[in-house]
Amino acid sequence: MTSNATPPRTGLSRVRLLLWLLVAIVLAGIAAMAFMHRSPSVPQAQSTSVQSSFGGPFTLVGADGQPFPSSRLEGKPYALYFGYTRCGDTCPTTLSRLVKLRGAAGGPNALNIVFITIDPANDGPKEVGQYATLFNAPIIGLTGSQAQIDAVKKQFGIFAQPEPDSHGGMKMINHTATVLLFDRNGTFSGTITADEPDGDATAKLKHLTGA
Repeated sequence: MTSNATPPRTGLSRVRLLLWLLVAIVLAGIAAMAFMHRSPSVPQAQSTSVQSSFGGPFTLVGADGQPFPSSRLEGKPYALYFGYTRCGDTCPTTLSRLVKLRGAAGGPNALNIVFITIDPANDGPKEVGQYATLFNAPIIGLTGSQAQIDAVKKQFGIFAQPEPDSHGGMKMINHTATVLLFDRNGTFSGTITADEPDGDATAKLKHLTGA
């Protein structure tokens, strides 16, 4: 005769299995919450590293053929633009617009406009100097050796890729067309893009110059 006092073993096994599953679910939830609290610190650290490595001192060559250290720009805000003298539309349009925006934000003495060539093989001191005079306003033209230009492009995150035209003639250069803004201490302040309304761009320059 069998007794009903002891539950079947299969029932106990199922209870134990459910308890272990419950414990596993709770532990997994705790681990996931701990990971979620730790993960935001990684992007923050990466962002700080990128920001601290952007820009910095440089030495190039001025239109007079003499070394031009970036320390000469200190004391006045400046707008930095990378281009080349053989550029079709983008470079002259951007520099002309910068001259106009500077006029609206306080005039030629409000900030410096700095043009750095990305094509040092064709743009020596004479070429960047002559190009800077085409806009009837003070513009600082800078060049350098290929190594110097490569270093400063990397420093400021500038993309530049030569491409031959469809007829195999003179190479054009696809490049970053964004204007970089810096305060009187040389600290990166912001950008001006080609599609940005003039009103917004002028407001940035006024804020930069304190006008």
